[in-house]
Amino acid sequence: MTENEAIALLKCLADKSRLQILKSLAIEDMYVERLAERLNLTAPTISFHLKKLQEAGAVSSYKNQYYTMYSLKKEVFEVRLMDILQEKSAEAEMQQERDRQYRQKVIDTFFEYGKLKAIPAQRKKRRIVLEEIVKDFEMSRRYDEKEVNLIIAAYHDDFCTLRREMIMEGLMQRDHQIYWRME
Repeated sequence: MTENEAIALLKCLADKSRLQILKSLAIEDMYVERLAERLNLTAPTISFHLKKLQEAGAVSSYKNQYYTMYSLKKEVFEVRLMDILQEKSAEAEMQQERDRQYRQKVIDTFFEYGKLKAIPAQRKKRRIVLEEIVKDFEMSRRYDEKEVNLIIAAYHDDFCTLRREMIMEGLMQRDHQIYWRME
């Protein structure tokens, strides 16, 4: 199910009358007049809602003698919400680009000539700054506290705070004054 199909279906489900129609069709296929009688609505109202449900792909119709019968497309409702949420979005690339631009803006704001001007107060911005600093640490290498302090001090004088923040953010790990970068 595409993102647009999911949106159309969810919009249809947000109406009580349409939901009642779907519940009735889950029991058996019906024609407009039968649904109108069953739900105590007018036939034009039922026709309007059925048209919306058909456009959303929730119901289908077929001819049976004089009647147009409507049936529930059960396979549409067997899709899990998690599948819809994990579907590749057309917006994903745009979101990634906005994230990249935001990240670059934070880096440009807080770094000048490779030095950190100030430690951001906002956690999201501080995380970006810390991720930038932690790039100077090799993944598989172990560092003693003095080495860590020297690397961080090249960015900012308050290396203790930055070191502690890296550990709290899960970017680095520590065991008895030995540090290493986390993946």
